[in-house]
Amino acid sequence: MTPRHHLDPSTLVSHAAGSLSPEVASIVATHLLTCAQCRRALALAEHVGGVLIGQQLPHQVPAAGRDALRMRMLERLDQAGPPATTTIPPSQADDHDHDRLPQPLRPYFGPSYSALKWRWMGPGMHYVRTVGPSGATMLLLRIGPGKRMPVHGHQGCEITQILRGAYDDALGHFAAGDVADLDGDIEHQPVTAMGEACICVAALDAPLRFPGWFAKRLQPLFGV
Repeated sequence: MTPRHHLDPSTLVSHAAGSLSPEVASIVATHLLTCAQCRRALALAEHVGGVLIGQQLPHQVPAAGRDALRMRMLERLDQAGPPATTTIPPSQADDHDHDRLPQPLRPYFGPSYSALKWRWMGPGMHYVRTVGPSGATMLLLRIGPGKRMPVHGHQGCEITQILRGAYDDALGHFAAGDVADLDGDIEHQPVTAMGEACICVAALDAPLRFPGWFAKRLQPLFGV
């Protein structure tokens, strides 16, 4: 698979700096397994960060200066232009067993799709929810073909990796391997493609925002 939707540069810079929550970092690592473009961009971000902090270890950078450091890294990345096309191997070799979950997700959801205990959330829609060590919510969603999700926005940031199947929304067509790296300004309504079910994994640092009264009433039941 060749992803067409990629991680935001600010997410890559934060990942390079080690400042993402464990939950978000696991989604980023899952995307990096199959996305050579983002692996190259991450390598560039790590190089730029190393140039900026010299021989200092990350924990030696004062907390008050980390945001400024990330901004400088983003500025340097803009100046550097697109990453070179040199092949960068995956940071972790993933299994070819179709039943195996990607390795970065296994600490949260277990080793395989077949062992998941899906919970019903609507016709053709199921989920598995867990709360990670930082308190962020992680969701595995399995949505049947041709299903329309409720319109929703985000009170915080949401990062979603598509594992199987595909969906369409106002931002485009998202297929297996793509990532949706969204902020609180985005409101969308994914519609799954025909064919196989769409399975995706998301990390949420705040509850979703549903404008519709019915979805809003159901929200406490699902913890999202």
